[in-house]
Amino acid sequence: MKLQFLGAAGEVGRSAILVNDRLLLDYGSLTANPPQYPLGNVSPDAIVVSHGHLDHVGALPSLLSGADRPEIHWTPPTARLAQVLARDTLKLHGGTMACPFTDAHAARMTEVDRRHGYNEPFDAAGHEITFYNAGHIPGSAHVLVDDGETTLLYSGDFHTDDTRLLSGTTERPDADVVICESTYADVTHEGRSAVERSFAEQVKTTVWEGGTVVVPAFAIGRTQELLMVCEAHDIDCYVDGMGQEVLSIVRDHPTFLRDPDALARAKRHARFVTGRDGQRKRIARDNTVIVTTSGMLTGGPAMTYIPAIRTHPKNRIALTGYQVDGTPGRELLETGRCQLNGGIYPVSAQVDLFDFSAHADHDGLRSFLSSYEEATILLNHGDSTDRFAAELREDGYTATAPTLGEVITV
Repeated sequence: MKLQFLGAAGEVGRSAILVNDRLLLDYGSLTANPPQYPLGNVSPDAIVVSHGHLDHVGALPSLLSGADRPEIHWTPPTARLAQVLARDTLKLHGGTMACPFTDAHAARMTEVDRRHGYNEPFDAAGHEITFYNAGHIPGSAHVLVDDGETTLLYSGDFHTDDTRLLSGTTERPDADVVICESTYADVTHEGRSAVERSFAEQVKTTVWEGGTVVVPAFAIGRTQELLMVCEAHDIDCYVDGMGQEVLSIVRDHPTFLRDPDALARAKRHARFVTGRDGQRKRIARDNTVIVTTSGMLTGGPAMTYIPAIRTHPKNRIALTGYQVDGTPGRELLETGRCQLNGGIYPVSAQVDLFDFSAHADHDGLRSFLSSYEEATILLNHGDSTDRFAAELREDGYTATAPTLGEVITV
């Protein structure tokens, strides 16, 4: 089996792996200014998508810009989420160099859409493919690829612990080769219940003291989980941005959720922002909680709320996920300043990072890989892949960290 790493090698973002020159696993973008896309030009016979996050599907419509119409295989939630993300990218960057596709290209995704459930083998580009629950976001999948000689498990992004939204993955299909994400290979997550308690306590304290809490959150997965946390801890909240539409989508696919009834309660508990003129600025003056996109402060309604609350220390910005190097969210964490509406401004509001990660941490990765001690391990989608590979080799694994553009035969 021949593998070429077109992205996400030694970095978090733009996942894209070409298998046997015919089958493409994911085709994402990397959040930066400007956004970055996978290396080179590729014309696969078929595309298999692990899940609906920008770093795995963000560049997908560009593959439909020519005469080729490769089939796209994914789970039902992933198919719908990819369409939402494409529309949002066009809204933010359409017609600029930051967007590698047009409305017409995005619309073509529905023409080549092939949807599959978990544990239902199917054929794609001469390979047998099976999806397994990855526990990352609704519809996320481990992808098992069999070319008749070698069996490859592409982990996608995954989580081994339960959250309010999803059950952690317990799937460990047999494989000769494992491409494993390593986003948090050098991190140990605090227990979810402890993170929730800390979040709830600090948010409630801020509101009680008369402040406003802005909770930047990824629209897919994170927003829905945080609404469930707020409902469970009796925290009044608003929800704004793309996360509203995603909430509706994931509720249409209850079999991909841990507790659909709890998510329904969370929806009833939250107040939805319509985006009418002046509404957001009025809400920002209330001592309330606002869960809103974007999670890394790269756009969305957060760009209205943050400027409105940044100057007063009684307010709080509660970041809830990984902040990619070079993003406004990362700059805010490291410098106390933030790029807002074309300028860089100091932020006097309190800033916290709560680890609501949907990725396996170091122990979770090791637990997952313990089922593959005899396999060849290829580490990607992380900032410390070399260190993690060295650790695994010391423990007897055959493990390497491919570089961008590298071709490996296994």
